[in-house]
Amino acid sequence: MTKTESKDKPSIEAALGKYCKKKDNGPRERKICYYIDPIKRDVAHPISLGMSSKKVCERMNKSNPEICTVKFPVKTEKMEKKDIKKLRVKQLKAILADRGVECNGCLEKDEFIAMVQATEHLASIDEL
Repeated sequence: MTKTESKDKPSIEAALGKYCKKKDNGPRERKICYYIDPIKRDVAHPISLGMSSKKVCERMNKSNPEICTVKFPVKTEKMEKKDIKKLRVKQLKAILADRGVECNGCLEKDEFIAMVQATEHLASIDEL
């Protein structure tokens, strides 16, 4: 999309429609498209004004709160320990839940980090 097209609402709507019609979109992308498709015009307006995606999400949250709830998984393929240490405990718990592992008795962040590293072989193919 060129700079002039990014200011034009109909071209933004067309780009959204084109993206959503792709057959190779994953389940999360399809879910976002499901929420955005009926309100393309409302989404295109703040984008044409140059708002960031976070601001667009906040604005759309008033009319459709499900849009901002779609979360993409954290990529953990061959993450070094220093990279995993930067994640929050909530994200570490989500990674373990995606792998189907429960960390019983884990209280400290270091324990969650050790469990994520110990279960790295359980990473799903989608994650990699």
